[in-house]
Amino acid sequence: MRILDSSAFINDYHTDDRTASIPAVREELEAESSMRFEAMEGAGMHIHIPTEATVEKVRRAARETGDAGVLSDTDTRLLAAAFELDATLVTDDYAMQNVADRLGVSCEVISQDGITEQRQWRFQCQGCGREFDEHHDRCPVCGMELTRKNPS
Repeated sequence: MRILDSSAFINDYHTDDRTASIPAVREELEAESSMRFEAMEGAGMHIHIPTEATVEKVRRAARETGDAGVLSDTDTRLLAAAFELDATLVTDDYAMQNVADRLGVSCEVISQDGITEQRQWRFQCQGCGREFDEHHDRCPVCGMELTRKNPS
C-alpha cells in the first residue's frame, strides 16, 4: 500500500498498488490536484484517520530527529497513517523522510532525490552560539533565535 502526500497529487503520481491518504491532504490541494484526489478516492483510495496515540509517537520521533519544528500537522498525520498501515509513504519532503526512517516506515520519492542518511538536527543560537539538541523558539540563555544545524 502507498500513502500519498500532496506531492503525489500535484505531480500526477500513478501506481498499481493500493493507495491511501488522509483528509487533510485534500485540504492542502488546489483545483486540478484536488480533482485528482477526488478521482482516486472515487476509484477506491482508502481515507485513513490515524489514532492520536500514533500521532503522538510520530511527534516524539520528530522531536528526536529535530524535525518537529518543520513538520506540519498534516505531515505528522500522514506519517502516522503510514506507520499504522505498514505502508510506503510517497513524499518528496525531506523532513518527513527523515522521521519515517526513524520510525521504520519506507518512503518513495516522486520528483526529488530521497534522503541518503537519517539526521538528528542540532539547534544553534544566533546570538551566543550555544548548541541544543532540542528546538526552542528562543535561546534559553540569551533569548536570540535558534537555527537548525546539520550535526555532521
